[in-house]
Amino acid sequence: MTETVKTYTAFAGTRRIASGDLPSVAKATKTALDGGDNDPVVILDDETCRVVEVDFRGTVEDMLERLGEASGAASGRQEPRGPGRPKLGVVAREVTLLPRHWEWLNAQPGGASVALRKLVEEARRGSESQDRMRQAQEALYRFMSTLAGNEAGFEEAARALFAGDRRMFTALIGLWPKDLRAHADKLAAGAFAEESPAASART
Repeated sequence: MTETVKTYTAFAGTRRIASGDLPSVAKATKTALDGGDNDPVVILDDETCRVVEVDFRGTVEDMLERLGEASGAASGRQEPRGPGRPKLGVVAREVTLLPRHWEWLNAQPGGASVALRKLVEEARRGSESQDRMRQAQEALYRFMSTLAGNEAGFEEAARALFAGDRRMFTALIGLWPKDLRAHADKLAAGAFAEESPAASART
């Protein structure tokens, strides 16, 4: 199973500087700053659109060294493994249910714990697409709030986003600066439900 590489995008004001892995994006951003770019600079995690803090002081090598140290510290936070069997990821917590719920669970094959895990997995699979769309909506709104809060039609575009109106959203961001518009449109791919052929035919 291949590991997904995290990507990032940097903006100077409304202009996109670079996209890619964090060291490459940070290097391009520092080059822009050192070249006299006075617009506010922001680096965003492409998945969540949260702002990533980068210390641009010193040389490019200094900056990349600090990034590497921060990345290594984050990935190295693991609990030491003691002797015995490896952990299976099972966490014991208290669950409060009515007596009839416990009676039903205890009567299931494997007992209450197995039955509860099966129920949770089935519910999780059933809501995966909705959860992904909600997370994409939140990421897109975070991007809009960070970089497009002063753009024309921002509030209306936010309402269209959470109302699931892709056409209205696309129309409202149409006058935004091209780099903001392009990035918002890219993020919108996962933030709206796919329109059915029947709905498309009616419009």
